[in-house]
Amino acid sequence: MTLGETMRKSGLPRPPGRQGWSSRRSLFRRCLRYAGMGVILAGTLLLGGFLWFADAVTSLQAPEGIKADAIVVLTGGYQRIDQALGLLRDGAGKRLLISGAHPSASPAQIRRSTQGSPDLFHCCVDVGYGAIDTIGNANEITRWIRDHGYRSVLVVTNNYHMPRSLLELRVLDRHTDFIPYPVINADLKRKAWFTEPDVLRIMLAEYAKMAAASLRSYFGISQGTGLRTQEEIREESTKPPPHR
Repeated sequence: MTLGETMRKSGLPRPPGRQGWSSRRSLFRRCLRYAGMGVILAGTLLLGGFLWFADAVTSLQAPEGIKADAIVVLTGGYQRIDQALGLLRDGAGKRLLISGAHPSASPAQIRRSTQGSPDLFHCCVDVGYGAIDTIGNANEITRWIRDHGYRSVLVVTNNYHMPRSLLELRVLDRHTDFIPYPVINADLKRKAWFTEPDVLRIMLAEYAKMAAASLRSYFGISQGTGLRTQEEIREESTKPPPHR
């Protein structure tokens, strides 16, 4: 007969179990379990979010025959500007804003670099020098939209940059119809992009920025305007533009 059976039959109380930090029911062990479950849950949410983001990016396609009141392009390479100028030339919008140009890049230099039409630049292209980042792009673009009274705008930027760009724009302006027109450098839908380190790095970095922007928007956290002052624009206009 075991000690436990003898004590039960004799009516004696059972000895208390171990109550130290290593006990299964100790506060320390419970905290560890909860922390582990929290890490697993957070990891699952992050992975699921990244898979959603990757699917959204790889599924983006440039719409055909689309027309809007105006066109905006977020700088980050002349290929984006070339695409936007092509849309303007084809009548997809009445006017184009190139947002986030470096202050040292004059409209004439941008036109020569993109081989754009002088007449088209003279009549229908504005260049914004204020934006430093995507938040600045959104502020610069929405101010330009309000000044001109546009209701529908084509947004031109790279496909991986599009979700965050639209998020920042829609946070500031819920009345304008922002229509995505992604610049697609490669068909990510049909290639194993996750096996290419450079592409994977860009996607992960952009997802992290998108997640941070979403949290900031949800909790109403301010992060400045992302715009240069007029004095900063004048100072930087004498400096060479950074390499992209």
